[in-house]
Amino acid sequence: MLSQLKIFAKSDFSQGWSRREEKLESMIGIFENAVLREFEQGYESNDVDGRMKRYAHVLVTLNGGTAGIDSFIHNHPLMIDKEKLGNPTDGLKDTAPGHISLQPSHDFFKELATSLNEQAEIIDRVFPPTVDVLLPFLDRVGEDIISEYVTTLFDEAHDTSIEVYLKAVAGVFGQGLQFAHTLKGTKGSKANFQEEVLRIVSRSFEPHVDLYLSEELDFFKRKSESEVEVWEKRLSDEEQSTESAFMANVNRQAVKRDFLSSFRKVVMMPVNVVSTIPTPFGASKPATAPAIPNGDSLEPPASRSGTPVPGERSASPRIEAPSTELAAKAAIMNSRLEGIRSLFSIEVALNLIHMAKSSLERAAIFVKLGGQSGEESREQCENIFISLLQILGQRHIKTGFDKAVNHLSAYNPREVADHAQQGVEPLVTFLELVNVGDLIQQMVDVFYLQELVAPRLTDRDDFLSVAVKEKKRFEQMLDERVAAGLNKGIDVLMDEVEYICATTQLPTDFNPSPGTDGVVHMQDIGPSHTATKIVDLVSSHTSMLVGSTDKNMLDVFNQEVGLRLFAALCKHLKRQRISVDGAIKLISDMNAYHTYIATLRNKSLTQYFSALRELSQIYLISPEHAKEIATIIADSDRYYGIFRAEEVYEFAERRADWFAVKRAVERAMYGFGCAV
Repeated sequence: MLSQLKIFAKSDFSQGWSRREEKLESMIGIFENAVLREFEQGYESNDVDGRMKRYAHVLVTLNGGTAGIDSFIHNHPLMIDKEKLGNPTDGLKDTAPGHISLQPSHDFFKELATSLNEQAEIIDRVFPPTVDVLLPFLDRVGEDIISEYVTTLFDEAHDTSIEVYLKAVAGVFGQGLQFAHTLKGTKGSKANFQEEVLRIVSRSFEPHVDLYLSEELDFFKRKSESEVEVWEKRLSDEEQSTESAFMANVNRQAVKRDFLSSFRKVVMMPVNVVSTIPTPFGASKPATAPAIPNGDSLEPPASRSGTPVPGERSASPRIEAPSTELAAKAAIMNSRLEGIRSLFSIEVALNLIHMAKSSLERAAIFVKLGGQSGEESREQCENIFISLLQILGQRHIKTGFDKAVNHLSAYNPREVADHAQQGVEPLVTFLELVNVGDLIQQMVDVFYLQELVAPRLTDRDDFLSVAVKEKKRFEQMLDERVAAGLNKGIDVLMDEVEYICATTQLPTDFNPSPGTDGVVHMQDIGPSHTATKIVDLVSSHTSMLVGSTDKNMLDVFNQEVGLRLFAALCKHLKRQRISVDGAIKLISDMNAYHTYIATLRNKSLTQYFSALRELSQIYLISPEHAKEIATIIADSDRYYGIFRAEEVYEFAERRADWFAVKRAVERAMYGFGCAV
């Protein structure tokens, strides 16, 4: 009746309407207080289906039941005894450094969800389905219980350590999302009940999101840089330890020499002088004199074992220190070249990726917040990936490649004692480093696809995305470093080729000596040992890159190797003296080179070696046919435009009988109109 009177009073516009409305409001207030008192007494006595239900319906009929709903929420045991749900800091006690136990917070949300689901059933029994009591109740729970619990926990965790704080925020938020999904609605709940619950839970965590995201990125950067610094320090310690071990005996020999020099001075001094001055034994000069060659010292040098180096080389044989400075420096260079393969590490890359994965998994949870906080979380996930690429690429891989290139630059084949092994050792180790770099790039690709693209944290087709740009920059850097190293590696390979040519090619290979009967007897017409060794050497290195580098880069590498090999062979050929009988072995060598180059399947490169093979025919012509020599020299089409007549003439000068045929050849060439 009072509710209908209030509605009817809205049509009262006659004189005194305000006084009559005031009396009605006063009567409604008195009645509402009396009913609310009855409702609260029923609440205290737990008379759910009796007075609570009856007077709740009365309050709803009277004016929507707002007073009854507020009373129900305010006097609820959850609000009064919320400490019973658990102590927020229990998860920080009795745990290992950097760890947190999420079991207490799990129990907190579990018990809270159980209580709220029980209250949902009570609400359905007490209130009519026309009003939504559970959502306002959850609003109050979020503000007074969840927010207070997580704020206390996060503040304490932040004071403990940043790592604990990060694990606490992400872990508890994940539990909060699970908690939201376990809540059941009431008959009065709306269709978007789950979305509203998620909003309420998320609102409790939003004040902490900005600080968390900032700390997450900073923590990943610090930990990643620390990981790389540890690796760099280990490499530096290894290098210093190795150099100290190699130079130890050299320094000792120098000190010994200084001591002997002082001793001679003392012996040669007059007796009266010796008696008037202090002994100069301790006044020896600094050890700056050159080292005494091995065997020249007055006593046999004792072997001195090198200091055990940390890390990967700790299990290597003990180092025998050289006794001469030259030998020590050569040993140091070899040690650096051998260490190329360890200039950056798959293990370090894997550790960085695991750290990035942990940070991403934590930060990605907050993308579910949606809105501005969700977008900031997604951007921070991209920033973590960008930091990974920068630290892994610029700080670790690029530095390693730069050191490798510097070590390759120091390689001198004439300082290497053993050339019997297959391949050029520093180039082999660099190619192994290239394989490691390629493997790391594949790891980054898999990580990018699984951790960023699959969860839709980034769009790989968005060319404006900073993550996409940084990934392309990382790949470009890797390609550039590999290219720079391969370029230097080609120099090393060609140095080795020239060394083999200079040290293994016998003068009698292309200019055999006649036998006792004055006739040259050719027992072996196959390729020379030098050609076979060079082909094996070059082919072993070009095959190492197959499958580990981009096809375009591989083609460029093979092209450059082929051209540089062509130039080295031309240079080597101009140093030889070639007879008609020796031309057979030369042609066999050129055929061997051409056969190898043909396997690279590069048409333009094959033409160079075809021209070289044609050029070798010039030495097979008998001196009696000098005119044919001139014909071959003048035939530019024969060499595919690679050699000019003047260049072919220079090669013809390497004939052993050149001075016998020179006049006839030049006369024939002038007849062809060729100026030499």
